[in-house]
Amino acid sequence: MKNIAVMGLGKVGTLASELLSDCGFSVTGLDVHPKPSDLPFESKVLDLSKPESLSTELARVDAVLSCLPYHLNAMIAEVAHRAGIHYFDLTEDVPTTKAILELSKTSKGLMAPQCGLAPGFVGIVGASLIAEFDDCRSCRMRVGALPQNPTGLMGYSFNWSPEGVVNEYLNDCEVLEDGEIKSVSAMEWIEKVYIDGVELEAFTTSGGLGTMCKTYLGQVPNIDYKTMRYPGHVQLMNFFFHELLMRDRRKEAGEILVNAKPPVDDDIVYIHVSAEGTKDHSLARHEFVRGYRPIAIRGKQRTAIAWTTASSVVAIIEMVRDGKLPQSGFLKQEDVPLTVFLETATGSTYANNG
Repeated sequence: MKNIAVMGLGKVGTLASELLSDCGFSVTGLDVHPKPSDLPFESKVLDLSKPESLSTELARVDAVLSCLPYHLNAMIAEVAHRAGIHYFDLTEDVPTTKAILELSKTSKGLMAPQCGLAPGFVGIVGASLIAEFDDCRSCRMRVGALPQNPTGLMGYSFNWSPEGVVNEYLNDCEVLEDGEIKSVSAMEWIEKVYIDGVELEAFTTSGGLGTMCKTYLGQVPNIDYKTMRYPGHVQLMNFFFHELLMRDRRKEAGEILVNAKPPVDDDIVYIHVSAEGTKDHSLARHEFVRGYRPIAIRGKQRTAIAWTTASSVVAIIEMVRDGKLPQSGFLKQEDVPLTVFLETATGSTYANNG
């Protein structure tokens, strides 16, 4: 794997392209809008409404990384499947992942969705903690991408795709509870979490577990994923989506929220993963708790959500290129060894920060 196309050159897509270029890949960035000429990789304007153009571009590369909104990924994965190349994305959307799983059964290349932060890195961490026990009884994964200096009652800024956030807040959530796979509503099971003295609230959101429920069915009886926000956020979002019926107007809901709470530069990504079980006949609880802030990469300050997401997927791509992960079929994030991930050129950014 040498030549890779990156689709969608927003903050995450552009940074991922730069990191891939630094790792020795020949990168072609594809976006519907023209990009600056000083980028360290080639960029082209591509109209996704013309599938033939997409097919032409993907026929020239060994792999494609989609950093586009989730609803475009199934189509891109189908084109990648026909081209026989590796496919990577950042999606949290469950139906999209299921469609890609079906494609992987006959794929020549590796089909690897959900390679971002959550799902993605958080699942790699969760699997690592589970493996530390002889018998694991629970694994709880919490992630929050937040402004460092929140304002207003909502205490939030939309540094991530509004389409993705709305999707997570409204779609049902898969969990393992008492040894059974169950579906629960989003924005429920509210709990308090403290990280370095900062009070947060955590609640169920869709897609963060990826494929973990099916992987650990019969092995770990309780697994769930929740999003973390500042206190009071989930009550307001339940009012907005359900009492005001904005759940029926998802596109408009995203536009309203971003207009009210635009992105900020000073963000923070909190990760709180814990597992409980027995080791050598003793009950214990192991935790991975971090707060990741913006850092400078290639002379530019990058938001925490941008570099954590981009670093995760690029580290996975490095591992595939170097033969440390499968070369075909479907990649589950829980099958990625954390120690090897952190040893990659890009994954080491996680080890050196937070």
